[in-house]
Amino acid sequence: MNDRPVTKGRRLLRLASMTAQVAGGYAKSRIKAVFQSDADAERDRAQTHARSGELIAKTLGELKGAVMKVGQMASIAKDILPRELAEALATLQREAPPMPFDVIEEQIERELGQSPHALFQRFDRTPFAAASIGQVHRATTDDGREVVVKVQYPGVDEAVDSDLAHLRLALRASGLLKIERKALDALFDEIRRGLHEELDYCNEADNVRFFREHYRDNPDVVVPEVIGERSSQRVLTLGFEPGDHVDQTDEYPQELRDRLGALLFRTVCEQIFSLQTIHADPNPANFAFRSDGRLVFYDFGCVKRLQPEIVAAYKATVLAGLGEDYDGVETGLLRLGARNPAMPAVPASYYKMWRDIFARPFVGDDPFDYAAANMHRDALEHVPGFLAKWVSSFQPPAELVFLDRVVVGHYGTMRRLGARGAFGPLLRPFLGP
Repeated sequence: MNDRPVTKGRRLLRLASMTAQVAGGYAKSRIKAVFQSDADAERDRAQTHARSGELIAKTLGELKGAVMKVGQMASIAKDILPRELAEALATLQREAPPMPFDVIEEQIERELGQSPHALFQRFDRTPFAAASIGQVHRATTDDGREVVVKVQYPGVDEAVDSDLAHLRLALRASGLLKIERKALDALFDEIRRGLHEELDYCNEADNVRFFREHYRDNPDVVVPEVIGERSSQRVLTLGFEPGDHVDQTDEYPQELRDRLGALLFRTVCEQIFSLQTIHADPNPANFAFRSDGRLVFYDFGCVKRLQPEIVAAYKATVLAGLGEDYDGVETGLLRLGARNPAMPAVPASYYKMWRDIFARPFVGDDPFDYAAANMHRDALEHVPGFLAKWVSSFQPPAELVFLDRVVVGHYGTMRRLGARGAFGPLLRPFLGP
């Protein structure tokens, strides 16, 4: 069903209602727990998490915009959210319902001065894709070039700050985020900055040009061309670059999927450790694969320049983990701001437990099969213990929000691609001699 933009007043009411219902649900659950057995209380908490997640996902999905985008990010944050809540938020990763064409037509005319049918030889009324902050239409320029036109939903940029304030309040009121206020403020400030950058399509056009120039001599990586004369702050026109979604690669030969997996892995590592600039939205819709072995990048709204000291600390932490140097892991996490320095040192046995899960693709002599990977399930088994005993020892540093998003997101892509290979030798050159 097509949805029209929600007015600012209605957004505030919907978000306030959601916040009240979430907070009320958790308050009721905490009161009931006083009179329940431990098992019944735990079962009731899980049901409350699931109901709250469904309510938040439904509300954010209908409102689109910043809150839906943050909900998508939160859906992979299983280290700080209960599993039932994160699973409900994962529904926001699906394609959003589109806006009616007249809304899109009016937005293009406001931004570019003419209707889409005057600006293009052909403009498809049916969207090619729809997402949280805008939708994409296929078109043909007057000189015959096939393009895609990305159009931002009206009013999304104006609602970012109030949307985030209400979402932060909802999560805080539920008692779900066991994070110190200072760390939470820094986390939301980083998300806010990223969203404002993502909503500036002139900034995205510059990001596309940067990556297109960087990969100019790399025949394996495809970045679309910016059509500047048909772009503005809220409309972005790019050359159409076809490719297969990761879910369409099942028919690819295993050798090709292995080659594409290695290419994606090397490309992400190079962006993190060498370029220190990452394409930071790993939604599977933002990448495509070709049967000739090439990788296509889409959607450059969320691009993060990493601080050299963060990359150095991240590299040192990864090296320490692979080498089972748990004092080095502790030091690295403190440098990254991921450890709460006010809390006692974390024992090596705790780090070893996580290292033995996350290092699997990079150790041992046998090729690692991402299709059979169960790292995510094994990690989830340890989340209750983390929340019960160790959550106050760690904090989500703002500097790692988007870097962690990339790593976790591409783990999912590699699983869906079914890539196999020796990934340790691919990683080590990026970590130094």
